[in-house]
Amino acid sequence: MFQTDGYTTHSSLLAPSKFEALAAHFEAKLAALPPGERPEHMDVPHLTDPALFSYLLDADVLDLVESLIGPDIALFSSHFICKPAGDGQPVPWHQDAHFWRDSISPAGDAITVWLAIDPSTVENGCLRVIPGSHLSEVSHHGNSDSFFNQETSVDESLAVDVELDRGACSIHSAMLVHGSPPNRSTLRRCGYTMRYMPTTVRFLKPESHKIYLARGRDHAGNTYSSISSS
Repeated sequence: MFQTDGYTTHSSLLAPSKFEALAAHFEAKLAALPPGERPEHMDVPHLTDPALFSYLLDADVLDLVESLIGPDIALFSSHFICKPAGDGQPVPWHQDAHFWRDSISPAGDAITVWLAIDPSTVENGCLRVIPGSHLSEVSHHGNSDSFFNQETSVDESLAVDVELDRGACSIHSAMLVHGSPPNRSTLRRCGYTMRYMPTTVRFLKPESHKIYLARGRDHAGNTYSSISSS
């Protein structure tokens, strides 16, 4: 399914006790957000919270990633994207690779593991994907009102809703066209996106971001940060 459609799903990812620990850790981070800061934008939290590496480098997570991109793995990024009930923001249709092309090359080789901290449903704004759209690059255009300020146009009749139970995950290619509608329901929707790439991918911006060697060895001459220096 991943090769043909650009995404796949799994009913669980972390051991139950470890998942519950991550969920509790997120709740503490959410409660500590400064007043007025949107919970959709909790980007790269691991750079200031090394406790998250316990989950990002978990053996079960890396085994799943290895099955898709091979044994030599770099951790590229992570992001808690939490849509609060009632006014959760939409995410426009896009390919991740479009936004990462100045940071990694080839950007299309990266993948995202989307772990459901809350149940993710049609009602609360679950991920939507265009199966097979990862096979070619698409153009993006500006939209000052959108989550990323850029988006792509799609035939939404082709879209598939990726509903996930709490603790389940989806994995998608950086080339897959995807997005999500707003959350107008009475239930929050939170996911933790964990982003990885094979170490054949070149890292282009070591001065402004950090990547980590998660498993195996480097093949691109990249500079990796140590967890203790985060």
